Amino acid sequence: MKLGRAAGQTDTGRRRRQNEDAFVCEPPLFAVADGMGGAQAGELASRLAAAAIEEGALAIKGEESVAGIVRTANARIFEHSVRDPNAAGMGTTATVAFVDEEAETAAIAHVGDSRAYRYRGGALEQLTTDHSLVGELVRTGRLTEAEAAVHPHRSVITRALGTEADVEVDTRTIDLRSGDLVLICSDGLSAMVRDEEIVRLLEQTGADPHAAAEALVAAANRAGGEDNVTVVLFELVEGHPVARIAPSTSDGRETTAETVTSAAPATDDVSRHGPGKGSRWPALVLLLALIAIAAFLVWWSFVR
Repeated sequence: MKLGRAAGQTDTGRRRRQNEDAFVCEPPLFAVADGMGGAQAGELASRLAAAAIEEGALAIKGEESVAGIVRTANARIFEHSVRDPNAAGMGTTATVAFVDEEAETAAIAHVGDSRAYRYRGGALEQLTTDHSLVGELVRTGRLTEAEAAVHPHRSVITRALGTEADVEVDTRTIDLRSGDLVLICSDGLSAMVRDEEIVRLLEQTGADPHAAAEALVAAANRAGGEDNVTVVLFELVEGHPVARIAPSTSDGRETTAETVTSAAPATDDVSRHGPGKGSRWPALVLLLALIAIAAFLVWWSFVR
């Protein structure tokens, strides 16, 4: 088994003025980062993350080292926000996949709500767990998947790079086989296009990474394009691995490389690295408290 074609594409969408997403598509390393913050801070955060991930590519050996480059990216963003008041509070998601062709596996590291999927035999499997408010509510049974899809706070994340000095990183290693396609995307895709539609588009494009990337971005924009949308896809094919040179730094825009029935993500094989910082739970507690207060005031206005 070896890596085949790979493609990455990003688009500003229909509602945003600037693109705060970035991606890495440098086989055998792939990543998506979705930035957030005032002014251009979100764009800066995602670019810093993408650069740090690319720079650490040669040191990657497995899950722990993939988590290590994500923590390095976190430190770089946090240190920049401390030095620059205009960038204070900036952050980004990061979902990274590193393919070991010899072992026929991919090590995945993940913070935030950008997702990784594996498409195999016509089925799409989510490989990551969303670190988001609605994700937590779904996992605890307080929201259904359908309710989460339209929840007004579905974009609130509970973990991000750059918001604290250290961050907890989820990792797992997945098996790969010839014919697999892996998709990494920002929530600009997953929040706008349902998994069933992603499967249909992958089937329609013959799971070709280049055609699929274009089709998925177009579908997100047709659905409203409420956010920046970024996708990275790579395929696995029959053959022997080839020697690769060190990845060069890209600008995070569209690149291609010649070398993408839904299932809930498994959690029993996920490892967590770090002390558990990088969380936005204090802000979420405040948000929920404000919602409760607003509901009380509405109720009080009726019973007075």
